[in-house]
Amino acid sequence: MIRLSDHFTYKHLLRFTFPSIIMMVFTSIYGVVDGFFVSNFAGKTPFAAVNFIMPLLMILGCVGFMFGTGGSALIAKTMGEGDSEKANQIFSLIVYIAAACGVVLAVLGFVLLRPAAQAMGASGPLLENCILYGQIILAALPFFILQYEFQCLFAAAGMPKLGLFVTVLAGVANILLDGVFVAVFQWGLAGAAAATACSQLLGGVVPLLYFSRQNNSPLRLGKCRFDWQALVKVCVNGSSELMSNISASIIGMLYNIQLIKYAGENGIAAYGVLMYVSFIFQAIFIGYSVGGSPVIGYHYGAKNHAELRSLCRKSFVLISVFSILMFVAGEILAKPLALLFASYDAVLLEMTVHAFQIFSFSFLLSGFAIFGSAFFTALNDGGTSALISFLRTLVFQCAAILLFPLLLDLDGIWLSTVAAEALSVMVAALLLFGKRKKYHY
Repeated sequence: MIRLSDHFTYKHLLRFTFPSIIMMVFTSIYGVVDGFFVSNFAGKTPFAAVNFIMPLLMILGCVGFMFGTGGSALIAKTMGEGDSEKANQIFSLIVYIAAACGVVLAVLGFVLLRPAAQAMGASGPLLENCILYGQIILAALPFFILQYEFQCLFAAAGMPKLGLFVTVLAGVANILLDGVFVAVFQWGLAGAAAATACSQLLGGVVPLLYFSRQNNSPLRLGKCRFDWQALVKVCVNGSSELMSNISASIIGMLYNIQLIKYAGENGIAAYGVLMYVSFIFQAIFIGYSVGGSPVIGYHYGAKNHAELRSLCRKSFVLISVFSILMFVAGEILAKPLALLFASYDAVLLEMTVHAFQIFSFSFLLSGFAIFGSAFFTALNDGGTSALISFLRTLVFQCAAILLFPLLLDLDGIWLSTVAAEALSVMVAALLLFGKRKKYHY
């Protein structure tokens, strides 16, 4: 068993973060599986509806990621300082708060779903499909939030392999239920949504049962007092991840508005394919950052500066390797991946392949900005982390998606993400260089 206090070689670092990487990949696969079955068994309009309404649903669900990443950093730092009782109280508090937020946000989502979809430009069959899919997903929102949260907290508990097992279990359930509900029972879009909701229920309940009983980790759910100071710290720590997810969803809505204008439903469907692959590829960077965050936080709390510098250096080497591999894979697999979702429509297929070949350049850059933000979260510097995420996922993306289509039409939409990622890497590099002496990395 690898402990947070160990010295981490490349091998140890990969072994410890690998379960978190796979967890994030499996979570990303949920939407991909829904998209595959909906596109091939229900048609282009329901497929466009899934991609159209998903950004709004993700805004509500990403609260769990804020509590998970922010809480994981604070819990790891507290354990590094030797206060295991306080770490357990923080752990219990953020789980209870996240569950309560899930209920409130689900109710809010039901109220806002239709007017929000209409405001983004959905109408007719596209609108009704958005409402159908969204209402079913919202019913499981509290469990989706808990699932997101526990994906991060399993690493802080030193149990990343168990977290991987739970995520794979939920992911396999989603795949099998999609096959049964959509392909066999022919429930169409409703079947895909029900499959995802069931998998989210499984992913949220199993960790609750594990941590509510005596277990092999240092963390267990129990009584806790309401600690405003700790809760604010968790929210500030995780604000960058929350901002990143909310901004990504807002940008997704903006993309949809622009794509309706420049390419219609074909553009939305093509963008959906890009996002599916992007979610999986970026999940590797996010998973590595989530898995490595407790290690960085622990050694920062223990004032082990030499190990902190080593972790920073090794992480950038690994991310460089991942980035090159993903770019090459994106270029080579552009057409095979597009065929999975758009083989039935020649125009949509051609548009998707062309878009993919441009969009793949973003994989060379995104990992560095993602890790840069997560690194400052692990150091409990939520403000700096939030600044990187805010610029990367909202400011730069928004400016690019509004400006580039004016110059390059539809190609400008596909290129805008590449430009935004390049600017984000520059900002992250400047901040990492400027704060190296403060944090001794």
